[in-house]
Amino acid sequence: MGSRVTFFEVEILDWKTKQQLCFLDKVEPHATIGDIRLMFHKSYPQWYPARQSIRLDPKGKSLRDEEILQHLPVGTTATLYFKDLGPQIGWTMNCFYYWGFAAWIAYYINHPLYTPPSYGQKQINFAVIMFLICEAGNFSIHVALSDLRRDGSKIRKIPYPTKNPFTWLFFFVTCPNYTYEVGAWISFTIMTQCVPVGLFTFLCFIQMTVWAKDKHYTYVREFKDYPSLRMPIIPFLL
Repeated sequence: MGSRVTFFEVEILDWKTKQQLCFLDKVEPHATIGDIRLMFHKSYPQWYPARQSIRLDPKGKSLRDEEILQHLPVGTTATLYFKDLGPQIGWTMNCFYYWGFAAWIAYYINHPLYTPPSYGQKQINFAVIMFLICEAGNFSIHVALSDLRRDGSKIRKIPYPTKNPFTWLFFFVTCPNYTYEVGAWISFTIMTQCVPVGLFTFLCFIQMTVWAKDKHYTYVREFKDYPSLRMPIIPFLL
């Protein structure tokens, strides 16, 4: 006979007035703060998730989206506090960032004075093969990750390699999708032998390393049996 699930009740109060804004009944214990943001958003459409700061204490730090309800220092009746962060312009900055780099790269590559790669077609062909391998790897990892929740479960699981050789990178890193993504941009840098592409690749590597480390340490905290050989993004190094 299966074990009985104990659901949580979550009340969300205004961080300043302490007035109750929302009461969520029968919240799954494995629900994340990200899930709770979405539930809150249904009651208050004007406060989309990016505007929400959800906290354990009115003056405390914002909880991260990936934090799990039952792992927080709360009882089955949890009290959380909401603060409106105001309109977020992150998506706008991202657009300027990517479009700006795309325009800069396109300008250099299509300029009449653009110099082809030092080793000509051989260098291009090698880079194209690398790029396609990395893209196939990236796709394979996303398929493997989506398969973890194919049954509709919201419970976080440790991803493991499958029969697909592209997923074997899971033996060594937590976020092989980022590893393949960086590899694809390195390939494009070799293919174009262009400074703007190289700079963009470097900045992408820094950002993806930050994301990979955050996800890696989340897994390590949640799972005592998490594979000790894995590194965040680069096997045996980083």
